[in-house]
Amino acid sequence: MRGHGEGLRGARRTRARAAFAVLALCGTLVLTGCNGDDEDGAAGTPGGSPATTAPATGTASPAPSATTSPSSPASPKKPAPTVTAAGTKKAPEPGSTCDHKMPISPDEVAVYRYTPEGGEHSLIIKHGNWGCAAPGADAAPFETTGKETFLNIAEDAKITAVTPVVASTVSQPITLQQLIDWLIAHPDQGRVFRYHLDSKGVIDSLDQQYTS
Repeated sequence: MRGHGEGLRGARRTRARAAFAVLALCGTLVLTGCNGDDEDGAAGTPGGSPATTAPATGTASPAPSATTSPSSPASPKKPAPTVTAAGTKKAPEPGSTCDHKMPISPDEVAVYRYTPEGGEHSLIIKHGNWGCAAPGADAAPFETTGKETFLNIAEDAKITAVTPVVASTVSQPITLQQLIDWLIAHPDQGRVFRYHLDSKGVIDSLDQQYTS
């Protein structure tokens, strides 16, 4: 009986050692398999984990581009503003910058008539200033203001005239009598003259201004 019991114990020890060896082998295989999975995942092979290789459940919508977005349609292109040289504005039309409030001319008058009243030679005149020339006009008009008045003129005053007092656009010297005769024959034309007064307030020189 003693020999039979020792045989049973020996068989059990043998089976235990075999089971332990099997467990050890399984553990080795498990560790080897885990390392193989890591290497496959690192190399990009199908051995990766399901979480990283599973297909997406839905397809992401592409982000709309700036040129195709329906919420921001392209606005029509505006023409570039016209730029003048040196950034300046467009040049104004002729005469558009004329100042209508120019001061009264201090030495120019429009001569209308002649009068010998008071025993002296006198010219009936109106003061004024130069207005604005119309587009294409040769000269600006002389715009009179106030009432008619008179200025005495000396018998020997130096006088020059142009058309229509004389047939010339260049100043020509004339006598006082020639001027008087023309004013009597052509009253109220308002031809413009530049004048100068002597110390007594009498005209000693008179020059007609060409106004076409």
